[in-house]
Order: sequence, then structure tokens, then C-alpha cells
Amino acid sequence: MNQRNIAALIPAFNEAKNLGSLIPEIQKQIPDVVVVDDGSTDGTAEISKGAGAHLLRHPKNYGKGMALRTGFQYVLEKGYEGCLVLDGDGQHSPQDIPSFLRESLAPEVGVVIGNRMQETATMPLIRLWTNRFMSLIVSKLLKEDVPDSQCGFRYILSEVLRVSDLSAFRYDIDSEILIEAKRHGFRIVSVPIQTIYRDQKSGIRPLRDTYFFLRLLLKKGKWSKRER
Repeated sequence: MNQRNIAALIPAFNEAKNLGSLIPEIQKQIPDVVVVDDGSTDGTAEISKGAGAHLLRHPKNYGKGMALRTGFQYVLEKGYEGCLVLDGDGQHSPQDIPSFLRESLAPEVGVVIGNRMQETATMPLIRLWTNRFMSLIVSKLLKEDVPDSQCGFRYILSEVLRVSDLSAFRYDIDSEILIEAKRHGFRIVSVPIQTIYRDQKSGIRPLRDTYFFLRLLLKKGKWSKRER
């Protein structure tokens, strides 16, 4: 059982079929689960509340980045020391949670990010190529190896959220968080996680999301390390 003041945060869009079983598994380790329903129409809200999660709702679908930013605001307002972000589609296994919590205790660590790149046989090819391209660019920008920069399974220290200037609405928020953490002097560490792909339809659109990723880099690319 988790004894720390940490919330699990799930951005969700039409994930009713997965959340009913996922939330109780997370609660075995992190009792406080926050679901941000990003304009779902399938009962995501009702399932989440029924499973004991705290529910935040958007009136329409704004995108993953905005859902996370809503969740981050709640995490800061409630005084959590950090949050563990998981996708709502069952792609992230609660069995991997202890690795994140353990690594988050190391000095100066601001973000612990999952790494799926050790087992890529089941990863859709277009997603693998897109991820490797983006991870290479992010690693060069940050001047450190981040093998799976687009992985949404991650622990984020609240102090990182407090000092970060986040503006992304879509999947580019995954890179933006890493850039903001690094620019404020926090360490980023990776932990291996299971690679789980079923029949989920990914919300990622490679061309569109690569465009937003590159636009983010143009906006954030010129920065120097600042002391906290």
C-alpha cells in the first residue's frame, strides 16, 4: 500500500470499458485516483465514480494535453507531492507502479518515465517509428537519453508542475513536461515497463501530432537551464 501523498491521474476519453477494472487495481497501491473525463459519451464518468475515483469533467473533448493540465491543477490545489499518470485504455499495467514510486525517491528526480523500447515486437510499426523519431529529438534537446519520451506512463513531482509553463493541448504535452522539468534543473529517469497492446484505437495521429511536436520544439527549443 502506498503511504505517500500521491494521486494517480488518468486522462480519459471514452474508456468506460477499461476503467471499471483498472481503477480498483491502481487503488491497491495508490488509493487516490483522479479521472479527467475529456468529453466522453460512453459512460466513462459514471464508471469512474462507481469505482471510487474522483471525477473531473470537460464539457467536450479538448485533447489529452488539456485533460492533463486540468488534472495537474487539481493535484496542486489538493497539495499532493506528486502524481502518477496512466492512460485509461489498459495499456499501462498497475504492476509497474512500484518501479515509478521507488525511482521517484532519488535525489533531484522530477519525472520518472516508462520505457517500452526494450519490448517493441507488439508495438504498431507507425507508432514505433514516430516514437523513436520524437525520442531522438527530445534526447538531443535535453542532452540526455530519454528512450521513450512519448510514453504517457510517468510520475511527475508536484514541484515540476508548479514551476512549469504548460500550454499544449494534445499529445505534445508529453514532450513539454520533459522540457520544462529539464529547464528547471530536475532529473529525468526512465524505468522499463510492460508493453501492452490489445485492440485499442490510438488517439495518436502521426502526421498531426508530429506537426504539433515540431511546433512545440520551435517554441520551447531555445532555453537555458534555470535554477529552482
